[in-house]
Amino acid sequence: MADSKHGRRRSAGSKAHYSDGRYYDQAYRRRRQDVRFYTELAIESEGPVLELGVGTARVASSIANEGIEIVGVEPMAPMLERAAKRLQRLSRAARDRIELRQGDLRKLRLRRRFPLVIAPFNVWNHLYTRSDIEQGFRTVRHHLTRGGRFAFDVLLPDPGSLARDPAKRYRGGHVPHPRDGVRYRYSEYFSYDPATQIETVMMDFEHPSSPRRSFCTPLTQRHFFPAELEALLHYNGFAVESHQGDFDGQPIGRLTESQVVIARLRAQ
Repeated sequence: MADSKHGRRRSAGSKAHYSDGRYYDQAYRRRRQDVRFYTELAIESEGPVLELGVGTARVASSIANEGIEIVGVEPMAPMLERAAKRLQRLSRAARDRIELRQGDLRKLRLRRRFPLVIAPFNVWNHLYTRSDIEQGFRTVRHHLTRGGRFAFDVLLPDPGSLARDPAKRYRGGHVPHPRDGVRYRYSEYFSYDPATQIETVMMDFEHPSSPRRSFCTPLTQRHFFPAELEALLHYNGFAVESHQGDFDGQPIGRLTESQVVIARLRAQ
């Protein structure tokens, strides 16, 4: 029963944050470093590119604008709907280079291979169990060409942050929500399970005048420590080409937010 309850909680926390593509784009509109990073890799590869977790096509549209063909896979229909609207703003030539598919990256099996597979913006943080992780790596191996590269980023765990009191509210000011234009008072609560390495963030939207219209959105992410991540890659058939902090090429350090990894299939 406990495992079933945790499973339902993880399922909700893996989907709720991605149920409104408009809010997603609003929340991350200033996030551009990762777009540049993955676009440069795509240009180096000469394409085509497979993107696991295409979201609203933030990265895919940039890659297509550079003349590179890309296949984007995404499980959440609202994100794909938003991606389709983003594609309408591109030139016809760029639109024709993007293929969007709805699907689960753990089960994806296309009949083609790619010199570059990418999983931007914490996609791997939503693989919660060893089975999930192994299935994800199996998908990457299935789709990589010989000598191809797999690039992805995940959060760097911060032990101090993971030890936060789950009852403490962290206020974040007021946030307009595109679904109704209301400015909600935004707060976050954090809880971390050290046994599963899963953190749950409860994003609280407090309506300014009607408590009944307030709501809370869960987000669950599985954390990977750097040495653990390298071991997982190794035992799933990959050799790490680079493992850096953020997207500027700096080493992982105390102030690093993300781990950025480029790996290749390990020679057998």
